Amino acid sequence: MKRMKTLVLGASGATGKHLVHQLIIKGIEIKIVVRSLERIPEIWKKNTRIEVIHASILDLSTKEMMVLTADCGSIVSCLGHNLNLKGIYGKPRKLVTDTARRLCNAVKANKENKPVKYILMNTTGNRNRDLNEEVSLVQKCVLILLRLLLPPHVDNEKAAEYLSKEIEQKNKHIEWTAVRPDGLTDEKEISEYTIHQSPTRSAIFDAGKTSRINVGNFMYRLIEEQELWKKWEGKMPVIYNKGLQD
Repeated sequence: MKRMKTLVLGASGATGKHLVHQLIIKGIEIKIVVRSLERIPEIWKKNTRIEVIHASILDLSTKEMMVLTADCGSIVSCLGHNLNLKGIYGKPRKLVTDTARRLCNAVKANKENKPVKYILMNTTGNRNRDLNEEVSLVQKCVLILLRLLLPPHVDNEKAAEYLSKEIEQKNKHIEWTAVRPDGLTDEKEISEYTIHQSPTRSAIFDAGKTSRINVGNFMYRLIEEQELWKKWEGKMPVIYNKGLQD
């Protein structure tokens, strides 16, 4: 039986590249969708295990989305908005949410017998409302301001809400999880990290640290380790570098 591929979105980004690198090391076949070929290493273009689709993901038609996902057993979204005026306030404002919706619709339309894993990179600034996570009144006020002033924050919230409310936890075609790192840092090596059901500290006033390479490793493990997947499927795990969560 042929092994299914992993589709990575945002592969050329600061976190996505770590996930792709770890998938390459493990010999997993990958598809990536990139808007600019200049942003990916030449070695990726020459690797026979990587299929590079040069396109903007939301420009693909419904049929193209179905073809894109047909041979994928897992989809990982590391998409985000560029931190400049155009990226924050320009279109598409719902990049992460609309991508999740369209890809999940394509997966459902393909009607594969085995459910596809959808892994969404999210943020500790987004509460898991299924657990009614408590935050302080001051933090609630700050989050209201973020929703008003920063469209990317709303996009992150809506993407997770789409998975939680519309895909839910008993969809026969799609299983999902939303990974929530805290303050992201750049490190060269994977280090020890801890996973929690909910934040153990304030994402606004007492943020911890999570290295991007550790996020990539955790998402890789979610793809490959079925016991770990079953533990966090349908949930929003929080990841911290070890020793920085208390």
